[in-house]
Amino acid sequence: MLGVLPTLSENAFPMLLSAVVVYAVGGGIIEVLISPIAEACPTDNKSAVMSLLHSFYCWGTMGVVIISTLFLAVFGKGSWHTLACIWALLPTFNAVFFSFVPVNPLTEENSAMSLKELFTNKTFIIFIFLMVSAGASEQAMSQWASYFVESALGVPKAIGDITGVCLFSLMMGIARVGHSRFGDKLKLRTCLIASGSLSIASYIIAALSPYSVLSLVGCALCGLAAGILWPGVFSMAAEHFPKGGTLMFAYLALAGDLGCSSGPTLTGFVSSAFADNLNIGLLAATIFPLILIISALSLKKSQS
Repeated sequence: MLGVLPTLSENAFPMLLSAVVVYAVGGGIIEVLISPIAEACPTDNKSAVMSLLHSFYCWGTMGVVIISTLFLAVFGKGSWHTLACIWALLPTFNAVFFSFVPVNPLTEENSAMSLKELFTNKTFIIFIFLMVSAGASEQAMSQWASYFVESALGVPKAIGDITGVCLFSLMMGIARVGHSRFGDKLKLRTCLIASGSLSIASYIIAALSPYSVLSLVGCALCGLAAGILWPGVFSMAAEHFPKGGTLMFAYLALAGDLGCSSGPTLTGFVSSAFADNLNIGLLAATIFPLILIISALSLKKSQS
């Protein structure tokens, strides 16, 4: 749809919007389903499995950015229709692969918590806040990383995409792989608080540093800090609500996606209000890791 529909009308925007809605729904369903599938696997350290699973989001992001940038550089920006159709092969193959994936039940039949049971539980509401702030803390920097590098270092967009987005994703992937290897020695609650604190520090460094290279370091540190947030909250929720089932993961993913939207949006709005000053927008985004820290602190130590 993304590659074909815009060529069928002079008004391409509604066509693009239609494609975005469809692939967003598809991506949302995958996000909801793949985490409980991994959680239901008969493994000893489920937190490590969850972190390793979500690290491939980072490698996928890097692959898409690098390959797409090189493709457009070689064949020209006008070839993006073809590029979209080529990328359509990936979910096509995944549709086939998923048909061979064994799916173990998360809970016994009819034993999963209901929607009312989840949302009347105060601790689950805290997890909702954790997911919103986790998504926002990650994407407020990630979605603006390319422009931030372009404006801070004065480089073309292609370099900004590869340097900013890929560096952020690389550090986030390293954090998730590292947690999958050594996370069994750490308490998730402590890791979340430390990651939130590092996120605040990285936003401040990126926004206030007088040196462009140091600002780039702040961007990279934010990726490192954000790495454990999303899978970490998922794993903590699964530990605390063993009968949460797929419904729990669905609402946690929804909360995370709400954060992924609100983080970059707030950053953009604040930046626009101050004459497109992205530094001020990034400073405003520190509210999200701060909410995450407060939410994590409000959880009892026994839930860590």
